[in-house]
Amino acid sequence: MKGVVLAGGTGSRLYPLTKITNKHLLPIYDKPMIYYPIQTLVNAGIREILIVTGGRNSGDFLRLLANGKEFGLKHLDYTYQEGEGGIADALALAEHFADGKSICVVLGDNIIEGSIRCAVEDFRTQRCGAKILLKEVPDAERFGVAEIQDGRIVGIEEKPAHPKSHYAVTGIYMYDETVFDKVRTLVPSRRGELEITDVNNSYIHEGTMTYAHLEGWWTDAGTFESLLRAGTLVAGSRKR
Repeated sequence: MKGVVLAGGTGSRLYPLTKITNKHLLPIYDKPMIYYPIQTLVNAGIREILIVTGGRNSGDFLRLLANGKEFGLKHLDYTYQEGEGGIADALALAEHFADGKSICVVLGDNIIEGSIRCAVEDFRTQRCGAKILLKEVPDAERFGVAEIQDGRIVGIEEKPAHPKSHYAVTGIYMYDETVFDKVRTLVPSRRGELEITDVNNSYIHEGTMTYAHLEGWWTDAGTFESLLRAGTLVAGSRKR
């Protein structure tokens, strides 16, 4: 399985911090944000990794990460997303890199405490389809929310006013090679973007979506509040 870290976008919710740098290069406690999703993939046994970035500061990723030596890697791949077409649009840029293999996708601002190795190993034995990681949260209306019936996901709603469960879809997704065909069928949402929730719902309608529960804490770092929370959580983990 190959890994993809999505680190594009303008980071407008973190302005003016992002006026002169990419959001994913901001610090989370003692490391740049982009280090965490890369380490998540490496800890899961994934060694072929693509970074999808964009904006005016994309060259800084190469200067910072080089070929991934700090993570025990021999090579990192990079590609560039023009504009803000959404998560699924960024994912589409990984088709050549994936080369017909399954992929594990991590959003560049997702920080987790635990490991996804077990979920990745389970997905390796899954003949086709997709797998997502869920986390029970008190404020599900802020996220994509999974509706679960009889142990299966029957739908995902994006930021619903009245969530049908407390299970948020984290920014970690595993897909088979058909994901790129599904992205090609998408139409832009009201935000003008190709939505990853629509990709996930395609797998659900196919009946090939599975899920696992993410152990430990999880947060994004895309707002001032969550950026602070991420740093505090990481600092606490280091002390323990």
